[in-house]
Amino acid sequence: MPSILDVQAVHVATWIEAGTRELAAPSVKQRLASIRHLFDWLVTGQVVPLNPAGSVRGPRHVVTSGQTPVLDPSEARVLLDSIDVTTHAGLRDRALIGLMVYSFARIGAALGMTVEDVFTQKRRLWVRLREKGGKRHAMPCHHNLEEYLIAYLDGAGLRDDPKGPLFRTIGRGTGKLTRTVLPQANAYAMIRRRAAAAGIATKLGNHSFRATGITAYLKNGGTLEKAAAMANHASTRTTQLYDHIKRARRRGRSLARRDLRTPQG
Repeated sequence: MPSILDVQAVHVATWIEAGTRELAAPSVKQRLASIRHLFDWLVTGQVVPLNPAGSVRGPRHVVTSGQTPVLDPSEARVLLDSIDVTTHAGLRDRALIGLMVYSFARIGAALGMTVEDVFTQKRRLWVRLREKGGKRHAMPCHHNLEEYLIAYLDGAGLRDDPKGPLFRTIGRGTGKLTRTVLPQANAYAMIRRRAAAAGIATKLGNHSFRATGITAYLKNGGTLEKAAAMANHASTRTTQLYDHIKRARRRGRSLARRDLRTPQG
């Protein structure tokens, strides 16, 4: 039986080339990254002397714009204002959506928060997020988000449970919060339900509000560098993918150029 010690760069390159005939470029690049990480671990453990995948290049794949459905800021306001906050569920849902819009939080980071991750510092309310790779990221709240979070914490009586999850499921038949973390699938269903009730036709997902917040921030004069820091992006190139305003402008210029080339009758 062949040994892992016999694997060379040519074997990895052949495997990657074969993969491009069956899979999309992003999937192939993801597989190559996994192989590299595996052999990095084996090199560290002195199982193999070199990483044969280190010199292998994946298929070219350039992303210039994000595909996440995004709301116009006015639509986001309509959605937030449409939520009935006389119930625990309403307070929770407005706080969760508001958190993703105003802090650019990923859904996983938002649902991973505990009550004590909302705290006061320098007379302002802050949120603490645990992003990809275990990175901790803290930032001050927008005044609207501060209002939503305080109303949720006080209205749902969560302040006495600082170690408990911030966003929780609702008990059947009780209308009260449990101590179980709200699953992402439930959050997605909630977002679709709230959007439909507000008359919003855009097919939203958990990631839409992150894109909405970044787009609105840049539209209102925020810098790309600050947006990247708030979104916890390692590169501003990633943040640019969320700039749907710039994307729309590019599309408009492209259409205008096409119209100019069209013969006039």
